[in-house]
Amino acid sequence: MTRSPAAPTPHDIAERKLRHLDACLDPRSQYQTLRTGLETVPWPYRALPERDLDAVDLSTTFLGRRLSAPVLVGAMTGGAERAGRINFNLARAAGRLGLGMMLGSQRVMLERPEARATFAVRDVAPDILLVGNLGAAQFGLGYGPAEATRAVREIGADALAIHVNPLQEALQPGGDTRWAGLAARLAEVVPALDFPAVLKEVGHGLDAATLRAVAGAGFAAYDVAGAGGTSWARVEQLVHRGEVLSPDLCDLGVPTAQALRDARQAAPHVPLIASGGIRTGLDAARALALGAQVVAVARPLLEPALESSEAAEAWLENFVRELRVALFVGGYGGVEEVRGSQP
Repeated sequence: MTRSPAAPTPHDIAERKLRHLDACLDPRSQYQTLRTGLETVPWPYRALPERDLDAVDLSTTFLGRRLSAPVLVGAMTGGAERAGRINFNLARAAGRLGLGMMLGSQRVMLERPEARATFAVRDVAPDILLVGNLGAAQFGLGYGPAEATRAVREIGADALAIHVNPLQEALQPGGDTRWAGLAARLAEVVPALDFPAVLKEVGHGLDAATLRAVAGAGFAAYDVAGAGGTSWARVEQLVHRGEVLSPDLCDLGVPTAQALRDARQAAPHVPLIASGGIRTGLDAARALALGAQVVAVARPLLEPALESSEAAEAWLENFVRELRVALFVGGYGGVEEVRGSQP
């Protein structure tokens, strides 16, 4: 396995992950000039919904697993003790509520085996849909099916997210910026895996051209991770510079609503995860109406997860209730009725 000469050490990666957490809590990490676009999606209101609130069916199946609601805890962190505590609190909450969970990048775990414990949440949440995570850039630098399989098998995950983040890497000192030929490389790796793989952005949005470029790779789902929530380009500048020095670049991206519409057109038969600025149950309902199979939420859960699993569970319970109420007053009997109902 090759490594860029300027590549950070595993210790450096773990330390940076801790700084990422602090930066994500800073309001400057959020998009300033772009919104998700979900606020413009019309939502119906029925004064006589002709159904009972408790009868609204939020259950769904995703990546072969049944979920009580179409909600995943989004990819956040791992690799350090505080990050591990966050992951365990989130996993406990997701397990108690019957939701799914995506982990943060496991590169640090593969390169520093003692970090594995911060991702090993299966013991506290044995039944959840659990999705591992590696960066796409690493597959251009030597990773292959063996590393992907380790990331999944060593933590008992069900699937692997492969994240794409060129803007974040370009603004990160020592970031991985050699992306030529990566679509072809992923088309070699993904078919060799015996578990589902998800292509995900980190918050700047999947575009239609990218989805067409990987159409033959065999991804089981796409996480559009649109612009409008946390800008990981902003996070990197806050971590390394203490301020956002390139605000125009940092606010580039495809807004979440547009990314969902583009993905439905470019890949109509591939399930979609909506993430990027999902903050309320109504946001989730609108994302489902645009065609998402499930939604993923990260930043709003960070502070509750730092507190306790109970705080994270309370936040998620309220989010799911908001989603149920939105469907109820919209006259929908469940997520299967609302999904894809908006053009």
